[in-house]
Amino acid sequence: MLLTITTTARPATDLGYLLVKHPERVQAFEQSFGTAHVFYPDASPDTCTAALLLDVDPIKLAKARKTPDLSLGQYVNDRPYAASSLLASAMANVFRTAMRGASRDRAELAATPIPLTITLPALPCRGGPDAARRLFEPLGWRVEARPVPLDPEFPQWGDSRYVTLTLEGELRLCDALNQVYVLLPVLDDAKHYWIASDEVDKLIRAGEGWLAAHPERGRITRRYLANRRGLVRTALARLADADDAPDDALDRDPIDEEPPPVDPTAAEPGDAEPERAAAVPPVPLAERRIQAVLDTLRAEGAHTVIDLGCGSGKLLSRLLQDPYFHFVTGTDVSPRAIMMAQRRLARLPRQQEERLNLFTGALTYADDRFHGHDAGVLMEVIEHVDVPRLPAVERVVFGDARLRVVVVTTPNAEYNVRYEELTGFRHPDHRFEWTRGEFREWAEKVARTYGYQVRYVPVGDEDGEVGPPTQMGVFIR
Repeated sequence: MLLTITTTARPATDLGYLLVKHPERVQAFEQSFGTAHVFYPDASPDTCTAALLLDVDPIKLAKARKTPDLSLGQYVNDRPYAASSLLASAMANVFRTAMRGASRDRAELAATPIPLTITLPALPCRGGPDAARRLFEPLGWRVEARPVPLDPEFPQWGDSRYVTLTLEGELRLCDALNQVYVLLPVLDDAKHYWIASDEVDKLIRAGEGWLAAHPERGRITRRYLANRRGLVRTALARLADADDAPDDALDRDPIDEEPPPVDPTAAEPGDAEPERAAAVPPVPLAERRIQAVLDTLRAEGAHTVIDLGCGSGKLLSRLLQDPYFHFVTGTDVSPRAIMMAQRRLARLPRQQEERLNLFTGALTYADDRFHGHDAGVLMEVIEHVDVPRLPAVERVVFGDARLRVVVVTTPNAEYNVRYEELTGFRHPDHRFEWTRGEFREWAEKVARTYGYQVRYVPVGDEDGEVGPPTQMGVFIR
């Protein structure tokens, strides 16, 4: 099976730096089910193409199964030729650094959208070409999905279930790779390995920045997790809680209300969402958290606000929509996050745009631009900070910035038992998640050290045993 990646961003051979694979070499990487080869059919300053060729060994693939399959189908199948979860696994192994968006030699290029063309000559596609377009077009790709005939010599036989897929667009390479990694097994609607609870973390990590806002996120999640109901509910709950979920998202919260059963044998095309009773869906936790922060800021009379760790700008957008807030600042250590926020806020009315200041900055270093605000917000930020660096964040936010009000929200680790199949943290990037006692201990220490009083506000439906899903501390100087 074959995957090719082409760019025309000059010098095009910088693609080798992003993939961490030299254009002048042919490299081989052993997999548990065969061998992955990386080579460059074309490498010039104007155009560069990298190819990933996966040579599947049916004997290795059969031996890798935990439960023996005695049928002939394990040896005679389309796995050596058609793109599938095998190719996705090879991508994760071979292009691991590129999929993280890291590049030692071309860091700025790795964070920049570049023109890309990705081609998969043979892709099993349940639902046909329309399914491929529904999944890739919302991500900004121009999609060409040509059905592969059963036999070109006998056109009356019709088309096979395979398509030749070509994607063209301008994206960061890491985003493109992660999207293909997730959507290959979704279109194939099959995986070559057992789906365990760690697959949710893989999906959340690879889907960061695009999956929560995808109009087909329900279908993608169900197929990626092979309709494992508990895993699907956990994944959808975490996606609904994501910062990049759409502002108007009203998906059912899989924790608060169990979704109807999914019929894995439902026919294609259409793959329609299950019918639901006509009822008002519960408000997602992410929306309830934003509303709790806005209500608190208004109650404390904070007219100028800085969002410390603004991410993709979801809270900024809501602050700017409310004329109560006279001036709004957003900052994040990630240039990519600032770029996403700029994109989200690009079409602001002039009167809102004039009230916004957006810049890249680290919370571990004192910065004069943090000064002069009534309030600062750390919404789902501190759990992303390495524990040894927390004191530096405390000194900057509570000490140097001298904010009158600081609002901090963070997950309540005790509530995690309500997320079925969740075995780790709610997000792969979390460094820790505190219980209510641990959060209060930290908050009281910070308040004593920097001259604040603190009160605690539950966010979300409060469980009698484990408390609310999100805990919020309101610090008043």
